[in-house]
Amino acid sequence: QVQLVVPMAVVFGPGSVPGDLPRPLPFRDVQEMEISVNLRTSVTSRYEMLYRSTTGQEEAALAAATAREADAALHPLQDTTLGSLTVYVVPETSSLLPQGISVYVGKHRSALVRAGGSLAALQARLREVAQVMSFTASSIAAALSDRVPDGQLSPDARRYLKSSLGYEITFSLLNPDPKSHTVDWDIEGAVNRYVKPVLDKLSLVANFSVDSQILYYAVLGVTPRYNKESSSFLLSAHSLPHVINPVEARLGSSAASLYPVLNFLLYVPERSHSPLYIQDKDGAPVSTNAFHSPRWGGIMVYNVEAPASPQASLPLHVDVDMARVMEVFLAQLRLLFGLSREEVPPEFLLERPGNEGLADWELDHLLWAHTVENIATVSTTLTSLAQLLDKIGNIVIKDDVASEVYRAVASVQSAVTELSLGHLHAAFQASKEAVTSSERAFFDPSLLHLLYFPDDQKFAIYIPLFLPMAVPILLSLAKIVRESRQHKKEPTKMD
Repeated sequence: QVQLVVPMAVVFGPGSVPGDLPRPLPFRDVQEMEISVNLRTSVTSRYEMLYRSTTGQEEAALAAATAREADAALHPLQDTTLGSLTVYVVPETSSLLPQGISVYVGKHRSALVRAGGSLAALQARLREVAQVMSFTASSIAAALSDRVPDGQLSPDARRYLKSSLGYEITFSLLNPDPKSHTVDWDIEGAVNRYVKPVLDKLSLVANFSVDSQILYYAVLGVTPRYNKESSSFLLSAHSLPHVINPVEARLGSSAASLYPVLNFLLYVPERSHSPLYIQDKDGAPVSTNAFHSPRWGGIMVYNVEAPASPQASLPLHVDVDMARVMEVFLAQLRLLFGLSREEVPPEFLLERPGNEGLADWELDHLLWAHTVENIATVSTTLTSLAQLLDKIGNIVIKDDVASEVYRAVASVQSAVTELSLGHLHAAFQASKEAVTSSERAFFDPSLLHLLYFPDDQKFAIYIPLFLPMAVPILLSLAKIVRESRQHKKEPTKMD
């Protein structure tokens, strides 16, 4: 049984304290909610709220002209512990929040909320804020997707990457027609400028490695359809799944990889199929001219402008606009990690994360989900290992395997304890250690079940070998016994 505890400070600005508070500030309150995963598994979410008034410095920060400036000024004054939240309650008439917006979520671990008049209305709004900034029932269900019945999962749940100790990201440029196009892309500069800040922030979640490659004469494997009206070629939505397999055979990056590989492909169409556009299910062109595949990566089609004169010399030199390309790839990366912002209520305003690619609370969102998933993974792995050992009675368990099992159990118990104390970072680190130890124990070469044969298999193997030799030996023994008995029955001759 896992309990997720979120430490939450609710700070009332001047003129925002509801009239129906049960007792004078400061005081503590607890709200609990149960997230049911299946008949046997449930996760309890517990929000431990500290209600208090603003300090003098916080009041000065809340006097800023805009919510963005207030968020920047409040950041040094608040608790920056992973998994913790600070919500500042401002008066209903405050000009900090735009018209029609009741909640502003900043780049860090704080939010600004309009006072709802009554404590009940405020608490309902606080619950929404806490779920957006920490975890929702759907994000926990997606993390435990192996245990959730198929009908209860949202369509996006299978899209997210499974928790792993590391990920490999490969950027590939596909140039199927090098005779017509010489494509130049500054991938190293683009990775340093756009991708590295995101991965630096995600380094707490897992280890990342990035590489790139250029593949020539690599075609998509699907012939696009020509459209006379627009004088262009079209790839329909139903043909997109058939695009990936022929290309993946050329990538070769996942063959020698220990970790999941995320593939981001930039495809420059051949001259005979230019320009090439992707259509959605309704037949409308996709604005980004890109699509992504769940748990695999994404492909973007980059059209080259036709030369002004038909007599232009080939190959044409193409400089790729890396800002436009990386904007699409980073959006796909966020989708693969489950950081889409589509489930936010309309009265919420979320600050853009800027160059870092994800806000601090989005990092916490990932850590909550991955910690729960790691605990479930360790539970499944150790259960499978126990069933294997029960099935094979004569299996030999070495001391190092036993110590890894003990370490995994201790680490997963530590992770559950840290979660119940609201220590997200310590819980995540313990869950990672538990996964590592359980995998080492499960995949230890000495526990390969093919090394140990059940008794019926031993008889099936050895009887055909020994029976042909045993028959004449047994017949000879029977003959010797019979002759010895006859010899005893004959009377002894006396001289």
